[in-house]
Amino acid sequence: MEIVLASGSPRRRQLLEQIGLTGFRVLPSDADESLPDGIAPGEAVERLSARKGAAVAAQARPGALVIAADTVVALDGAILGKPRDEGEAREMLSALSGRTHQVYTGVSLFHPGGRRTEHEVTAVAFRPLSQEEIAAYVATGEPMDKAGAYGIQGLGALLVERLEGDYFNVMGLPLCRLGRMLAAAGVRLL
Repeated sequence: MEIVLASGSPRRRQLLEQIGLTGFRVLPSDADESLPDGIAPGEAVERLSARKGAAVAAQARPGALVIAADTVVALDGAILGKPRDEGEAREMLSALSGRTHQVYTGVSLFHPGGRRTEHEVTAVAFRPLSQEEIAAYVATGEPMDKAGAYGIQGLGALLVERLEGDYFNVMGLPLCRLGRMLAAAGVRLL
């Protein structure tokens, strides 16, 4: 069975390889990522991952298994997307400083037997950050293409005091949940 990753994220590609999936095809989605105002984070990531998966499944070969995901950071229920500029990255990091937020990832599988969409939530606590630390982190460029303006797999690890839940979810792909979903679709990794 051909497996297609509906994402151009190098982190998601690396995580699939980490769990033993190799030879998959990468086909990033061009699906619309707009959402209605006030949508709950869990619903948002499920809707977006399903939209991305459907767009790629329509282009994939018949019989392919398509894996799609979408990740957002939420603080007090409000979704923080990717920062538009350095100023917005500084604002996001200042808001997260010394507080606990949630990372939501929606995962969708499209396969010959049907479609399944779920989401995972991980709580992440940031240590208090000085404005100098925030400015130095933003100057690295790392925050600019990441939801919530940080990447836990890079220098952003220096900001995280603790987390509760799936670490890989914070990287953008909850591996334990994905493994269960793949097993239910007939792809056994263990």
